[in-house]
Amino acid sequence: MTEQPCPFCEINLGRAPATFVHEWSDTIAIVPLGPVVDGHTLVIPKTHVTDFADDPDVTGATARRAAQLCRDLDLVHANLITSRGVHATQSVTHLHLHLVPRAENDGLALPWYSGRSRKTKEPQR
Repeated sequence: MTEQPCPFCEINLGRAPATFVHEWSDTIAIVPLGPVVDGHTLVIPKTHVTDFADDPDVTGATARRAAQLCRDLDLVHANLITSRGVHATQSVTHLHLHLVPRAENDGLALPWYSGRSRKTKEPQR
């Protein structure tokens, strides 16, 4: 069984299309294929790193790029989200951070909302 090429590496090498928001020497910012809101951006290191725990230095540099982009775009409310592993919703095994602009009543639930009700504790007497 042959392994599929990494889609983010293919974009970084110019072999796959993408809509670029910004590019630095070490990182790219692109519009995802299925943005959840206007302005949703993926911030991706050019170095192939599997996830945020694979190389903390690359992760830190990528997070700094995302933070600067957030400031440059003047996003007052935003989420910065990444995942590690398929059970944590990582669908591409190349580190990427989702910079998601937020607005009141935008309808997005945080990805870790389980929908389960929480048991309330009886007040102590």
